[in-house]
Amino acid sequence: MKEGINKSENPQSCKICLYDTNHPLGLTINSDGICSGCQFHEEKDTLDWAERFKRLQTLTSRYKSKNKKNYDCIVPISGANDSYFIVHIVKNILGMNPLLVSYNKYFNTPLGIRNLSNLRIKFDCDILIQNINPISVKKIVRNTLPHLGSLYWHCIAGQTVFPVQTAVHKKIPLIIWGAHQGNEQVGMFKHEHEVEMTRRYRKDHDLMGYEADDLITTFNDLEEMDIWQYRYPDDHDLKKIGVRGIYLGNFIRWDPKAQHELMIEKYGYESCKFSRTFDTYDHTDYYNFMNLHDKLKLYKHGYSKVLDHATREIRHKRITREQGLSLVSKYHAKSSLYEDLFSEWLEIDVNALQFVLNHHRSPLFWQENSPGEWVFKRNLDSKQGNYKIEKTFINNSDLNRNSVTKYITVGKGYP
Repeated sequence: MKEGINKSENPQSCKICLYDTNHPLGLTINSDGICSGCQFHEEKDTLDWAERFKRLQTLTSRYKSKNKKNYDCIVPISGANDSYFIVHIVKNILGMNPLLVSYNKYFNTPLGIRNLSNLRIKFDCDILIQNINPISVKKIVRNTLPHLGSLYWHCIAGQTVFPVQTAVHKKIPLIIWGAHQGNEQVGMFKHEHEVEMTRRYRKDHDLMGYEADDLITTFNDLEEMDIWQYRYPDDHDLKKIGVRGIYLGNFIRWDPKAQHELMIEKYGYESCKFSRTFDTYDHTDYYNFMNLHDKLKLYKHGYSKVLDHATREIRHKRITREQGLSLVSKYHAKSSLYEDLFSEWLEIDVNALQFVLNHHRSPLFWQENSPGEWVFKRNLDSKQGNYKIEKTFINNSDLNRNSVTKYITVGKGYP
Protein backbone atom coordinates (compact mmCIF):
# COMPACT_ATOMS: atom_id res chain seq x y z
CA MET A 1 0.00 0.00 0.00
CA LYS A 2 1.27 3.46 -0.92
CA GLU A 3 -0.17 5.30 2.05
CA GLY A 4 1.72 6.28 5.17
CA ILE A 5 5.23 6.45 6.57
CA ASN A 6 7.52 3.96 8.28
CA LYS A 7 6.00 3.44 11.72
CA SER A 8 7.58 2.25 14.92
CA GLU A 9 6.37 0.25 17.89
CA ASN A 10 8.19 2.76 20.10
CA PRO A 11 7.44 6.19 18.62
CA GLN A 12 8.78 9.36 20.19
CA SER A 13 6.06 11.61 21.60
CA CYS A 14 5.98 15.39 21.67
CA LYS A 15 6.20 16.79 25.18
CA ILE A 16 3.73 19.59 24.36
CA CYS A 17 1.00 18.09 22.18
CA LEU A 18 -0.40 14.57 21.70
CA TYR A 19 1.23 13.69 18.38
CA ASP A 20 4.14 11.27 17.99
CA THR A 21 6.49 10.23 15.22
CA ASN A 22 3.95 7.70 13.89
CA HIS A 23 1.82 10.54 12.52
CA PRO A 24 0.74 9.56 8.97
CA LEU A 25 1.87 12.91 7.53
CA GLY A 26 5.37 12.53 8.97
CA LEU A 27 6.59 14.41 12.01
CA THR A 28 9.95 15.22 13.57
CA ILE A 29 10.85 16.00 17.18
CA ASN A 30 13.80 18.21 18.10
CA SER A 31 16.35 17.79 20.88
CA ASP A 32 14.03 19.64 23.29
CA GLY A 33 11.29 17.09 22.72
CA ILE A 34 9.06 19.45 20.74
CA CYS A 35 7.48 18.28 17.50
CA SER A 36 7.64 20.09 14.19
CA GLY A 37 3.93 20.86 14.38
CA CYS A 38 4.30 22.65 17.72
CA GLN A 39 7.33 24.51 16.40
CA PHE A 40 5.23 25.68 13.46
CA HIS A 41 2.50 26.79 15.85
CA GLU A 42 4.98 28.71 18.01
CA GLU A 43 5.76 30.88 14.96
CA LYS A 44 2.24 32.27 15.30
CA ASP A 45 3.29 34.09 18.46
CA THR A 46 6.32 35.74 16.87
CA LEU A 47 5.30 36.68 13.33
CA ASP A 48 4.15 40.17 12.35
CA TRP A 49 0.66 39.25 11.16
CA ALA A 50 -0.20 42.79 10.11
CA GLU A 51 2.76 42.72 7.74
CA ARG A 52 1.84 39.27 6.49
CA PHE A 53 -1.72 40.38 5.77
CA LYS A 54 -0.36 43.29 3.73
CA ARG A 55 1.57 40.72 1.71
CA LEU A 56 -1.70 38.89 1.11
CA GLN A 57 -3.41 42.11 0.00
CA THR A 58 -0.60 42.87 -2.42
CA LEU A 59 -0.63 39.34 -3.81
CA THR A 60 -4.39 39.15 -4.33
CA SER A 61 -4.76 42.67 -5.74
CA ARG A 62 -2.92 41.56 -8.88
CA TYR A 63 -5.71 39.10 -9.65
CA LYS A 64 -8.68 41.46 -9.47
CA SER A 65 -10.52 41.60 -12.79
CA LYS A 66 -9.86 44.90 -14.51
CA ASN A 67 -13.06 44.93 -16.57
CA LYS A 68 -15.27 43.03 -14.10
CA LYS A 69 -16.03 40.44 -16.79
CA ASN A 70 -14.59 37.53 -14.86
CA TYR A 71 -14.27 36.40 -11.27
CA ASP A 72 -11.22 37.47 -9.28
CA CYS A 73 -10.56 34.07 -7.74
CA ILE A 74 -11.99 30.67 -6.87
CA VAL A 75 -12.84 29.65 -3.31
CA PRO A 76 -13.52 25.95 -2.59
CA ILE A 77 -16.28 25.57 0.01
CA SER A 78 -18.52 23.02 1.71
CA GLY A 79 -21.28 23.18 4.28
CA ALA A 80 -18.77 23.04 7.13
CA ASN A 81 -15.16 23.61 8.22
CA ASP A 82 -13.65 27.02 7.42
CA SER A 83 -15.80 27.87 4.40
CA TYR A 84 -17.55 30.85 5.99
CA PHE A 85 -14.33 32.36 7.30
CA ILE A 86 -12.50 32.00 3.99
CA VAL A 87 -15.31 33.66 2.03
CA HIS A 88 -15.56 36.38 4.69
CA ILE A 89 -11.87 37.21 4.30
CA VAL A 90 -11.87 37.00 0.51
CA LYS A 91 -15.02 39.02 -0.18
CA ASN A 92 -15.50 41.33 2.78
CA ILE A 93 -11.90 42.04 3.79
CA LEU A 94 -9.91 41.66 0.57
CA GLY A 95 -12.76 43.02 -1.55
CA MET A 96 -12.60 40.30 -4.18
CA ASN A 97 -15.38 38.76 -6.28
CA PRO A 98 -14.97 35.00 -5.80
CA LEU A 99 -16.55 32.10 -7.63
CA LEU A 100 -17.45 29.51 -5.02
CA VAL A 101 -17.06 25.86 -5.98
CA SER A 102 -18.27 22.83 -4.05
CA TYR A 103 -17.94 19.08 -4.60
CA ASN A 104 -21.00 17.07 -3.55
CA LYS A 105 -19.80 14.32 -1.20
CA TYR A 106 -23.14 12.47 -1.37
CA PHE A 107 -23.35 11.78 2.37
CA ASN A 108 -24.94 15.13 3.17
CA THR A 109 -26.50 16.14 6.47
CA PRO A 110 -29.49 18.48 6.74
CA LEU A 111 -27.29 20.84 8.74
CA GLY A 112 -24.58 20.83 6.10
CA ILE A 113 -27.11 21.68 3.40
CA ARG A 114 -28.51 24.44 5.58
CA ASN A 115 -25.05 25.92 6.24
CA LEU A 116 -24.08 25.81 2.56
CA SER A 117 -27.32 27.45 1.46
CA ASN A 118 -27.08 30.08 4.19
CA LEU A 119 -23.51 30.87 3.09
CA ARG A 120 -24.70 31.53 -0.46
CA ILE A 121 -27.42 33.86 0.81
CA LYS A 122 -25.36 35.78 3.36
CA PHE A 123 -22.36 36.39 1.08
CA ASP A 124 -24.32 36.76 -2.18
CA CYS A 125 -21.79 34.83 -4.26
CA ASP A 126 -22.12 32.72 -7.39
CA ILE A 127 -21.48 29.03 -6.85
CA LEU A 128 -20.78 25.92 -8.91
CA ILE A 129 -21.61 22.51 -7.42
CA GLN A 130 -20.22 19.34 -8.95
CA ASN A 131 -22.39 16.23 -8.78
CA ILE A 132 -20.52 13.17 -10.00
CA ASN A 133 -22.61 10.24 -11.21
CA PRO A 134 -23.59 8.55 -7.90
CA ILE A 135 -23.22 5.08 -9.43
CA SER A 136 -19.58 5.83 -10.19
CA VAL A 137 -19.10 7.21 -6.67
CA LYS A 138 -20.44 3.98 -5.21
CA LYS A 139 -18.17 1.90 -7.44
CA ILE A 140 -15.16 3.95 -6.32
CA VAL A 141 -16.05 3.54 -2.63
CA ARG A 142 -16.56 -0.21 -3.11
CA ASN A 143 -12.95 -0.36 -4.27
CA THR A 144 -11.17 2.23 -2.10
CA LEU A 145 -12.70 0.90 1.12
CA PRO A 146 -11.21 -2.62 0.98
CA HIS A 147 -7.98 -1.70 -0.81
CA LEU A 148 -7.10 1.70 0.72
CA GLY A 149 -9.14 1.57 3.88
CA SER A 150 -10.94 4.73 2.82
CA LEU A 151 -14.56 5.57 2.09
CA TYR A 152 -13.45 9.21 1.85
CA TRP A 153 -11.07 9.00 -1.12
CA HIS A 154 -13.63 10.26 -3.61
CA CYS A 155 -14.48 13.21 -1.33
CA ILE A 156 -10.86 14.33 -1.02
CA ALA A 157 -10.16 13.72 -4.70
CA GLY A 158 -13.23 15.68 -5.76
CA GLN A 159 -12.88 18.63 -3.44
CA THR A 160 -9.19 19.07 -4.28
CA VAL A 161 -9.48 18.71 -8.05
CA PHE A 162 -12.78 20.40 -8.97
CA PRO A 163 -11.50 23.89 -8.02
CA VAL A 164 -8.37 23.36 -10.15
CA GLN A 165 -10.39 22.07 -13.10
CA THR A 166 -12.70 25.09 -12.80
CA ALA A 167 -9.72 27.46 -12.70
CA VAL A 168 -8.51 26.04 -16.02
CA HIS A 169 -11.92 25.92 -17.69
CA LYS A 170 -12.95 29.43 -16.67
CA LYS A 171 -9.47 30.96 -16.88
CA ILE A 172 -9.40 32.12 -13.26
CA PRO A 173 -5.77 31.72 -12.13
CA LEU A 174 -6.07 32.23 -8.37
CA ILE A 175 -7.52 29.64 -5.96
CA ILE A 176 -7.72 30.59 -2.29
CA TRP A 177 -7.73 27.78 0.28
CA GLY A 178 -7.88 27.96 4.07
CA ALA A 179 -5.10 26.30 6.06
CA HIS A 180 -2.54 23.76 4.85
CA GLN A 181 -3.18 20.55 6.79
CA GLY A 182 0.44 19.42 6.61
CA ASN A 183 1.55 22.71 8.14
CA GLU A 184 -1.10 22.99 10.84
CA GLN A 185 -0.70 19.42 12.06
CA VAL A 186 2.97 18.51 11.58
CA GLY A 187 4.75 21.68 10.43
CA MET A 188 5.92 20.57 6.99
CA PHE A 189 6.91 24.13 6.12
CA LYS A 190 7.27 27.51 7.79
CA HIS A 191 4.72 30.28 7.33
CA GLU A 192 7.37 32.34 5.52
CA HIS A 193 7.73 29.61 2.91
CA GLU A 194 4.21 30.52 1.76
CA VAL A 195 3.79 27.03 0.37
CA GLU A 196 1.12 26.68 -2.32
CA MET A 197 -1.00 23.77 -3.55
CA THR A 198 0.77 21.11 -5.57
CA ARG A 199 -0.19 18.04 -7.52
CA ARG A 200 2.37 16.01 -5.57
CA TYR A 201 1.06 16.88 -2.10
CA ARG A 202 -2.45 16.01 -3.24
CA LYS A 203 -1.36 12.60 -4.48
CA ASP A 204 1.08 11.65 -1.73
CA HIS A 205 -0.97 12.80 1.26
CA ASP A 206 -4.55 13.66 0.34
CA LEU A 207 -5.04 10.69 -1.98
CA MET A 208 -2.79 8.22 -0.11
CA GLY A 209 -0.56 7.84 -3.17
CA TYR A 210 -3.33 6.93 -5.61
CA GLU A 211 -4.41 9.09 -8.53
CA ALA A 212 -7.71 8.34 -10.21
CA ASP A 213 -6.13 6.26 -12.97
CA ASP A 214 -4.36 4.11 -10.38
CA LEU A 215 -7.74 2.87 -9.16
CA ILE A 216 -8.47 1.00 -12.39
CA THR A 217 -7.06 -2.53 -12.34
CA THR A 218 -7.88 -5.87 -13.91
CA PHE A 219 -9.31 -6.96 -10.56
CA ASN A 220 -12.19 -4.45 -10.28
CA ASP A 221 -15.07 -3.07 -12.30
CA LEU A 222 -13.93 0.55 -12.51
CA GLU A 223 -13.80 2.09 -15.96
CA GLU A 224 -12.68 5.31 -17.61
CA MET A 225 -16.17 6.76 -17.28
CA ASP A 226 -16.00 6.33 -13.48
CA ILE A 227 -12.76 8.15 -12.77
CA TRP A 228 -12.04 10.74 -15.47
CA GLN A 229 -13.61 13.65 -13.56
CA TYR A 230 -11.10 13.16 -10.73
CA ARG A 231 -8.07 13.76 -12.94
CA TYR A 232 -5.84 16.72 -12.17
CA PRO A 233 -5.33 19.07 -15.16
CA ASP A 234 -2.04 18.60 -16.99
CA ASP A 235 0.92 20.93 -16.45
CA HIS A 236 0.56 22.56 -19.85
CA ASP A 237 -2.96 23.80 -19.09
CA LEU A 238 -2.01 24.91 -15.59
CA LYS A 239 0.94 26.91 -16.88
CA LYS A 240 -1.06 28.41 -19.73
CA ILE A 241 -3.63 29.87 -17.32
CA GLY A 242 -1.09 30.47 -14.55
CA VAL A 243 -3.10 28.55 -11.96
CA ARG A 244 -1.90 28.76 -8.39
CA GLY A 245 -3.48 27.97 -5.05
CA ILE A 246 -2.55 29.96 -1.93
CA TYR A 247 -3.35 29.22 1.72
CA LEU A 248 -4.76 31.94 3.98
CA GLY A 249 -3.12 30.23 6.95
CA ASN A 250 0.24 31.55 5.77
CA PHE A 251 -0.99 35.14 6.06
CA ILE A 252 -3.55 35.05 8.89
CA ARG A 253 -3.06 33.68 12.40
CA TRP A 254 -5.15 30.55 12.01
CA ASP A 255 -7.45 29.57 14.88
CA PRO A 256 -10.43 27.41 13.79
CA LYS A 257 -12.31 27.66 17.10
CA ALA A 258 -12.17 31.45 17.24
CA GLN A 259 -12.95 31.71 13.53
CA HIS A 260 -16.02 29.48 13.78
CA GLU A 261 -17.34 31.45 16.75
CA LEU A 262 -16.96 34.69 14.79
CA MET A 263 -18.84 33.19 11.85
CA ILE A 264 -21.63 32.00 14.17
CA GLU A 265 -22.06 35.55 15.48
CA LYS A 266 -21.77 37.36 12.14
CA TYR A 267 -23.44 35.03 9.66
CA GLY A 268 -25.40 32.36 11.50
CA TYR A 269 -23.18 29.36 10.90
CA GLU A 270 -24.57 26.45 12.93
CA SER A 271 -22.61 23.79 14.80
CA CYS A 272 -23.67 20.50 16.38
CA LYS A 273 -22.70 17.84 18.88
CA PHE A 274 -20.67 14.81 17.84
CA SER A 275 -20.47 11.46 19.59
CA ARG A 276 -16.73 10.98 18.98
CA THR A 277 -15.26 14.40 19.83
CA PHE A 278 -15.85 17.46 21.98
CA ASP A 279 -15.44 19.87 19.04
CA THR A 280 -18.77 21.12 17.69
CA TYR A 281 -17.65 23.01 14.60
CA ASP A 282 -15.90 20.80 12.02
CA HIS A 283 -17.40 18.35 9.53
CA THR A 284 -21.04 19.02 10.27
CA ASP A 285 -21.87 18.42 6.58
CA TYR A 286 -20.98 14.75 6.19
CA TYR A 287 -22.59 11.83 8.04
CA ASN A 288 -19.61 9.53 7.89
CA PHE A 289 -16.65 11.79 8.61
CA MET A 290 -16.92 11.80 12.41
CA ASN A 291 -18.29 8.27 12.40
CA LEU A 292 -17.15 5.48 10.07
CA HIS A 293 -14.32 7.50 8.53
CA ASP A 294 -13.06 8.44 11.99
CA LYS A 295 -13.34 4.84 13.17
CA LEU A 296 -11.15 3.76 10.25
CA LYS A 297 -8.62 6.41 11.21
CA LEU A 298 -8.41 4.89 14.68
CA TYR A 299 -7.99 1.40 13.23
CA LYS A 300 -5.25 2.44 10.79
CA HIS A 301 -3.32 5.10 12.68
CA GLY A 302 -4.05 4.48 16.35
CA TYR A 303 -5.82 7.79 16.94
CA SER A 304 -8.99 9.57 15.84
CA LYS A 305 -10.14 13.11 15.17
CA VAL A 306 -10.59 13.94 18.83
CA LEU A 307 -6.80 13.75 19.23
CA ASP A 308 -6.41 16.30 16.41
CA HIS A 309 -8.91 18.57 18.13
CA ALA A 310 -7.27 18.16 21.53
CA THR A 311 -3.81 18.84 20.07
CA ARG A 312 -5.11 22.01 18.44
CA GLU A 313 -6.56 23.22 21.76
CA ILE A 314 -3.34 22.37 23.63
CA ARG A 315 -1.29 24.39 21.16
CA HIS A 316 -3.63 27.35 21.58
CA LYS A 317 -3.17 26.96 25.36
CA ARG A 318 -6.88 26.55 26.02
CA ILE A 319 -6.38 23.17 27.70
CA THR A 320 -3.45 21.30 29.25
CA ARG A 321 -1.85 18.17 27.85
CA GLU A 322 -3.39 16.13 30.68
CA GLN A 323 -6.84 17.48 29.89
CA GLY A 324 -6.29 16.69 26.23
CA LEU A 325 -5.40 13.08 27.04
CA SER A 326 -8.48 12.81 29.20
CA LEU A 327 -10.68 14.04 26.35
CA VAL A 328 -9.11 11.56 23.94
CA SER A 329 -9.65 8.70 26.40
CA LYS A 330 -13.28 9.76 26.81
CA TYR A 331 -14.19 9.97 23.12
CA HIS A 332 -11.91 7.86 20.95
CA ALA A 333 -13.65 4.53 21.64
CA LYS A 334 -17.22 5.82 21.27
CA SER A 335 -19.40 3.95 18.79
CA SER A 336 -19.72 5.29 15.27
CA LEU A 337 -23.21 5.98 13.95
CA TYR A 338 -24.98 5.22 10.67
CA GLU A 339 -23.01 2.07 9.80
CA ASP A 340 -26.23 0.25 8.94
CA LEU A 341 -27.21 3.12 6.65
CA PHE A 342 -23.83 3.07 4.95
CA SER A 343 -23.96 -0.72 4.56
CA GLU A 344 -27.35 -0.46 2.91
CA TRP A 345 -26.08 2.21 0.51
CA LEU A 346 -22.98 0.21 -0.34
CA GLU A 347 -25.06 -2.97 -0.66
CA ILE A 348 -22.99 -4.92 1.85
CA ASP A 349 -23.95 -6.73 5.05
CA VAL A 350 -23.05 -4.91 8.27
CA ASN A 351 -20.98 -7.88 9.46
CA ALA A 352 -19.17 -7.97 6.13
CA LEU A 353 -18.45 -4.24 6.50
CA GLN A 354 -16.91 -4.84 9.93
CA PHE A 355 -14.80 -7.65 8.45
CA VAL A 356 -13.42 -5.21 5.88
CA LEU A 357 -12.77 -2.61 8.57
CA ASN A 358 -10.93 -5.13 10.74
CA HIS A 359 -8.62 -5.89 7.84
CA HIS A 360 -7.25 -2.36 8.19
CA ARG A 361 -6.44 -2.50 11.91
CA SER A 362 -2.75 -1.76 12.33
CA PRO A 363 -0.91 -4.41 14.41
CA LEU A 364 1.00 -1.54 16.01
CA PHE A 365 -2.16 -0.49 17.82
CA TRP A 366 -4.46 -3.51 17.82
CA GLN A 367 -4.22 -7.10 18.99
CA GLU A 368 -6.77 -9.82 18.23
CA ASN A 369 -6.93 -12.04 21.31
CA SER A 370 -9.60 -14.27 19.77
CA PRO A 371 -11.69 -14.09 16.59
CA GLY A 372 -13.55 -10.78 16.68
CA GLU A 373 -12.07 -9.73 20.04
CA TRP A 374 -9.70 -6.80 19.54
CA VAL A 375 -7.68 -4.97 22.18
CA PHE A 376 -6.37 -1.43 21.69
CA LYS A 377 -2.72 -1.47 22.73
CA ARG A 378 -2.11 2.27 22.91
CA ASN A 379 -2.35 3.71 26.43
CA LEU A 380 -4.45 6.87 26.50
CA ASP A 381 -5.20 6.96 30.23
CA SER A 382 -4.50 10.17 32.11
CA LYS A 383 -5.65 12.25 35.02
CA GLN A 384 -9.19 13.53 34.67
CA GLY A 385 -9.46 17.09 33.45
CA ASN A 386 -12.33 19.50 32.91
CA TYR A 387 -12.75 21.23 29.58
CA LYS A 388 -15.15 23.95 28.61
CA ILE A 389 -15.59 25.64 25.26
CA GLU A 390 -16.85 29.17 25.58
CA LYS A 391 -19.61 30.41 23.30
CA THR A 392 -20.38 26.99 21.84
CA PHE A 393 -23.62 27.07 19.86
CA ILE A 394 -25.30 23.66 19.62
CA ASN A 395 -27.83 22.87 16.94
CA ASN A 396 -30.05 19.87 17.69
CA SER A 397 -30.19 18.83 14.07
CA ASP A 398 -30.93 15.54 12.37
CA LEU A 399 -27.19 14.89 12.49
CA ASN A 400 -27.57 13.89 16.13
CA ARG A 401 -30.39 11.40 15.61
CA ASN A 402 -29.84 7.69 15.30
CA SER A 403 -33.08 7.32 13.36
CA VAL A 404 -31.82 8.80 10.09
CA THR A 405 -33.16 6.52 7.36
CA LYS A 406 -31.56 7.76 4.15
CA TYR A 407 -28.66 9.72 2.75
CA ILE A 408 -29.33 13.12 1.26
CA THR A 409 -27.55 13.07 -2.06
CA VAL A 410 -28.43 16.52 -3.39
CA GLY A 411 -29.43 19.52 -1.28
CA LYS A 412 -32.41 21.49 -2.63
CA GLY A 413 -31.75 24.73 -0.83
CA TYR A 414 -32.71 26.52 2.35
CA PRO A 415 -35.67 28.89 2.64
